[in-house]
Amino acid sequence: MTVVTRFAPSPTGELHLGSAYSAKIARDRAREAGGAFLVRIEDIDIRRCKREYETAMLDDLAWLGLTWDGEVRRQSDHFADYGNELDRLDARGLIYPCFCTRADIAASANAPHGPDGPLYPGTCRRLSPAERRERRLARREHCLRLDCEKAAREAGPYHFVDETCGRFDGQPTLFGDFVIARKDTPTSYHLSVTVDDHLQGVSLVTRGEDLMPSTHVHVLLQRLLGYETPAYAHHRLLLGADGKRLAKRDKSTSIRLLREGGKTAEEVFSLLPKD
Repeated sequence: MTVVTRFAPSPTGELHLGSAYSAKIARDRAREAGGAFLVRIEDIDIRRCKREYETAMLDDLAWLGLTWDGEVRRQSDHFADYGNELDRLDARGLIYPCFCTRADIAASANAPHGPDGPLYPGTCRRLSPAERRERRLARREHCLRLDCEKAAREAGPYHFVDETCGRFDGQPTLFGDFVIARKDTPTSYHLSVTVDDHLQGVSLVTRGEDLMPSTHVHVLLQRLLGYETPAYAHHRLLLGADGKRLAKRDKSTSIRLLREGGKTAEEVFSLLPKD
């Protein structure tokens, strides 16, 4: 089987050393296997993502020599793909509209916590069809959530394997009834990344270890939608002097700043771990 990897940044700031490290791992794994390395722009957050950041990121990748295969896929160009899969899930009664505000959810002080904070208490899951219809007719803003317990019953037991950490039994309720389409965007990170990996034929997902928990719901969605499950390899994160993972706000580690300071691509790579 051909190995296909991908690097999928969000254009909300400049490319930094941590992102370059992640891109290099994905590129190297593909090249070592004679496979394909893809680049995808995850820009579904239309308020924060900017085209100028996308342009700069692609330029920095090319300057580093991290060239990719084929065209860059931009998620904002493919909302119809995600809408089609939403319709499939909706037809099976697996998603429901949620009219709760952030304040409503924050008021649920006793809600259990998941990887992203308090789990949604399921308030709108318990609305009757008539109540949902009434709120929609009143044009109440709402997102769409996956009924994770119903989805778990339909998907059945599952597992995934990470190259470093081994086998994990799937935990479909780890994130609770997570948002699968937002109020202002007809998709979410969990849905779009799962659909894109399938459509692009990604066979090996390499990404930071902070995203390991998300794999539980990504594999759940793969099973619900009839997709193959790729191999996974979650790598360690690069940390700054403060012990926190590098982020776009860490200007001192931006590739653009290093370039402007006279660093060569080879010198930038020398700053990255060798493993």
